[in-house]
Amino acid sequence: MLEIAGDLRVASAPDPETLLREGRGAGIVIVRAPIPPAFFEDAPLLRAAIRHGAGLDMIPVDTATSAGVLVANVPGVNAPTVAEHVFLMVLALLRRFRSMDRDLRQSGWAAGRSQADGANDLGGRTVGVIGMGNVGKAIFRVARFGFGLEVVANSRSPESLPEGARFLAVDELVATADIVILCCPLTPETTGLLDAARIRRMKPDAILVNVSRGPVIDDAALIEALREGRIRGAALDVFSTQPLPLDHPYFSFDNVIVTPHLAGLTEESMMRMGTGAASEALRVMNGELPVNLRNPEVIEHYRRRFPA
Repeated sequence: MLEIAGDLRVASAPDPETLLREGRGAGIVIVRAPIPPAFFEDAPLLRAAIRHGAGLDMIPVDTATSAGVLVANVPGVNAPTVAEHVFLMVLALLRRFRSMDRDLRQSGWAAGRSQADGANDLGGRTVGVIGMGNVGKAIFRVARFGFGLEVVANSRSPESLPEGARFLAVDELVATADIVILCCPLTPETTGLLDAARIRRMKPDAILVNVSRGPVIDDAALIEALREGRIRGAALDVFSTQPLPLDHPYFSFDNVIVTPHLAGLTEESMMRMGTGAASEALRVMNGELPVNLRNPEVIEHYRRRFPA
């Protein structure tokens, strides 16, 4: 779609220096790596920064807005994919899949079967969802209508909760839920949201899943809780430092599943995100505004830069 429409360049590496050097003169940038604020300086041809996905933390939105650059994303298209990943991880932890698979391979049939002694059903448990955007709603649907689970939730907009989800304050939610799922955006308010005090409130057999952003969790507090056996386990797809160093303590726990920020990535979801981002780019190239414009306050400045 983009090759037909114009001169398409793909960055050779995702580091800031490469992006600044190879992105010079671009009219539109499709974002799959953090864009440095300097990208928007001295960029008279730059019309739009379009996120290949939903999260805007890779784009310095305020800087882009000050420069008169449109910011858009492709929300919701990978939400069902993330929801599938969440329950894959939850079931793997409840059924002790990692330990079972390892013991079966290393020590034989009986050793693998013995892991079932500590396995549990998902049915009858309460799921707590923090963040009720597209991903949160997709998780709700799977939990409620797929597994018949009770769902409690927290959102900046309580009115956004779907029917069947019960609103709770965060402190009450983490104390109530058997499975706590983080899928909120990273903001100043959510940074460190799950701190030591809130982790201490979690049930001793609770599972924590993070498909939000790494800084939402206080890593030191979670590691301490895991070492002391104060929660059942965790499934973590995002981290404060990415890539995650191979000597990180998270790798040392049998009851922690670590994945490399891929909860929303499958062949199908990548195609949906790709065609969505390309469609927004074509709209901008044709003089239109993006459907999913995320900084509408920029329009007047943008129109001065690029008169219709």
